[in-house]
Amino acid sequence: MRRLAGSLALTLVAALTLGGCGGSDGSTASTADSSSSAAGSSSTGSSSSFNDADVTFAQSMIPHHQQAVEMAQMATTNASSPQVKQLADQIAAAQGPEIETMSGWLEDWGKKVPSGADHGSGHDSAHDMDSMGSGGMPGMVSDTAMKRLQGLRGAGFDRMFLTMMIEHHAGAIQMARAEESDGRNRDAVALATVVQGDQSAEIARMKRLLAS
Repeated sequence: MRRLAGSLALTLVAALTLGGCGGSDGSTASTADSSSSAAGSSSTGSSSSFNDADVTFAQSMIPHHQQAVEMAQMATTNASSPQVKQLADQIAAAQGPEIETMSGWLEDWGKKVPSGADHGSGHDSAHDMDSMGSGGMPGMVSDTAMKRLQGLRGAGFDRMFLTMMIEHHAGAIQMARAEESDGRNRDAVALATVVQGDQSAEIARMKRLLAS
């Protein structure tokens, strides 16, 4: 009996110790943190089965993300609203790691990585996508509109940035839904789910900022 009691006591101590390793504040991770975590985990097993839909998703979403990052970088100097700057920082922090993840998948699959994937140029990558025959990407901003955005400052920039980014995010969600429907690679489908959740929440936030 004494030996059994000792064993039970050790088991209880171990359980309490393991329980204490969890978070104590009950807080949830930020959008950028959750996206980065998902992007990192999605790189595991990327060489498993895939189909044309997976390749199209990655090859399209990379330049799409790159343009969003480019727009977010403009906000660092051109935006006047702290809320817009914070949102832009979160967009860049979330989508940068996702670009790296999808580029890694394409390399593993032996497929072409859109040009500019290493330095975030949305324009070159969009042109490269046209040469690959993947067609237009929903929500992509024209070169003319990008130049106009670059030339704006203050409240004018904030309004145009939010308006353009809402449409841009809507295009990304459209591509993510297609991947969820037609994709085979589990990691790519999982990332598509993350993109939909994160960018839907950001659209709601941007609409609130426009209305304020």
